[in-house]
Amino acid sequence: MKTIAFPLKSAWESIIARPVADSSTLMARVKTVLEEVQQQGDAAVQKYTQLFDGVVLPEFIVTEEEIQEAVALLDDDLKKAIETAAANIRAFHANQLMADPVIETMPGIQCWRKSVGIEKVGLYIPGGSAPLFSTILMLGIPASIAGCKEVILCSPPDKSGKLHPAILFAAQLVGIRKIFKIGGVQAIGAMAYGTESVPAVYKIFGPGNQYVTAAKQLVQMDGLAIDMPAGPSEVCVLADDTAVPAFVAADLLSQAEHGPDSQVILVSTSAAIIDQVNAELEKQLSALPRKDIAAIALSNSRAVIMNTIEEAIELVNAYAAEHLIIASNNAESLAEKIVNAGSVFIGHYSPESVGDYASGTNHTLPTNAYARMYSGVSVDSFVKKITFQKLTREGLSSIAGTVEIMAEAEGLTAHARAVSIRTK
Repeated sequence: MKTIAFPLKSAWESIIARPVADSSTLMARVKTVLEEVQQQGDAAVQKYTQLFDGVVLPEFIVTEEEIQEAVALLDDDLKKAIETAAANIRAFHANQLMADPVIETMPGIQCWRKSVGIEKVGLYIPGGSAPLFSTILMLGIPASIAGCKEVILCSPPDKSGKLHPAILFAAQLVGIRKIFKIGGVQAIGAMAYGTESVPAVYKIFGPGNQYVTAAKQLVQMDGLAIDMPAGPSEVCVLADDTAVPAFVAADLLSQAEHGPDSQVILVSTSAAIIDQVNAELEKQLSALPRKDIAAIALSNSRAVIMNTIEEAIELVNAYAAEHLIIASNNAESLAEKIVNAGSVFIGHYSPESVGDYASGTNHTLPTNAYARMYSGVSVDSFVKKITFQKLTREGLSSIAGTVEIMAEAEGLTAHARAVSIRTK
């Protein structure tokens, strides 16, 4: 990682910039695929599944027999781990769906909100270099709690036309039975527009590569909802001189191994800690199976030495990381000053990996500084809030004058008359 010492504030913008790729050609290619899926349905999905995944599939849907076969194949220890993670995720998310109180704004006027599950949602689960079965728990469990009536799942098949057993086990564990062996842009198109096999949904969730991300952005322009803007995974570590260098290096590498376009940032008030972390990075990197990927990500990453912890926190808030780890004996106090982050990991024994898998919080988080204005996925992501109001005759009479005066002032006489016809 490149080390930057005591940067002037005018240089911060360049320090916190994410790697940027030219998206114009990418968007044009993705749009072509989406248009074919919209116009040709299953035929286009089959064409691109053969082209991109190297397999010919006459049927995309996963059968019950395939699900049961996957359950039988999966190692018992992995099953137990998935079940433990699911229980924690369910416990954390279950309390997010709470009834709103009825508020009487004036005598005879009652207003309230009701959470209603989005009827049809689609989940995209990457399955290429790493089958992200943990994401099924992160999306399927809040969808279930929210009461979504139809949940479908798409994930790319392997060369034999199958999905990873852990993906199928996790899906059936959270109650998802409409599972399709479709990946990439064609999966997003199928869920957005519907095909002969795949029902159209109202909102699409899930991470993916740059093609999937571009596809989600394009279908959003056609009126479909998506979970959030998302890009490559990232982590920022805020470390003082009490940090454990080996722990910090391991945390940085845990994100760097996601992909060559991932980014990790270390912000510290201690030059000695940064030197020790860099030494640990070299040592630990050599032992990773995905070391080539992680090495490229590290080349896009940097360590920054700041004068004071206050300046370090200011820089961290400006970066607005997807994941923020606070490696300090004083981590809890420092965490109170964080205003921009997707998810915060407090102290030496809170690695980002636990949030990725099993602590209970959701790992579908805003990247690319969107944590400044977006939250991570929660049960709220799977519901819409409908407002209700109920007025008695007396309640309407008490507010009639207010509405009539405001409506007439805006030149909307019919609005005023809708009130006066009831009161006069």
